[in-house]
Amino acid sequence: MDKPKNQVLFVLTSSDRLGGSGHKTGAYLSEITHPYDEFMRAGYEVTMISPQGGKVPLDGVKMDDPINATWMNDTDFALQLETTQTPWQVQPRDFAAVFFVGGHGAMYDLPDHLHLRELVSEIYENQGVIAAVCHGAAGLVNLRLPDGPFLVQGHEVTCFSNEEEETVGMESVVPFLLEDKLKEQGARVTTAPKFTCNVIKSGRLITGQNPASAAAVARAVIETLRYMEDGRWVPDEDWCDWQQHNNELRGLL
Repeated sequence: MDKPKNQVLFVLTSSDRLGGSGHKTGAYLSEITHPYDEFMRAGYEVTMISPQGGKVPLDGVKMDDPINATWMNDTDFALQLETTQTPWQVQPRDFAAVFFVGGHGAMYDLPDHLHLRELVSEIYENQGVIAAVCHGAAGLVNLRLPDGPFLVQGHEVTCFSNEEEETVGMESVVPFLLEDKLKEQGARVTTAPKFTCNVIKSGRLITGQNPASAAAVARAVIETLRYMEDGRWVPDEDWCDWQQHNNELRGLL
């Protein structure tokens, strides 16, 4: 029997180095734990995958963060980080949403992973929600719909900004600037002041700018899924447009 559609697929990097720079990297821990905490408390199940499968490298491991500490001491959560599946081991029909986790490593192994792109595209075509936080938006790069256009084309999105990349001194290390690349592929990129929470909802595509946005992205995904579970209309438009339409349907305007 198929799993219920309360499954969220977390996509994490397998890269532990920033190209040939020698800098260590990985999946940014709070961008895993904070969204995971939101989904768990809302009653969703999470499956974790990475391009290579197995143990994922971690960055930003700060145990003075109480949510990091809680989940890193949870046996089931720790096991998932040690034993991620590959994109080939999961079925798109099982998932209501995809959540691309950040960390600079995502810039290296997510954009060009063909099977991962096919998997996520199929989930989206099955009316799934696609979300990304910070450098996790690298998973949206080169992601196309079955009829050809880039998924981000025409959507308002956000990501780790050029200003933020320059502030952390990585603008000449990363293979491309994420903000610029998303613009090249037709997205309308909106950024907030550096390192502040910023979440953009555009239809079933939800993005957050940086680690400070991680939990809020998860809450936006949950809100969107619940709208859809209620049979409410979710067009490929910005949140304010669908909220107005749904209020009209409910006779509130």
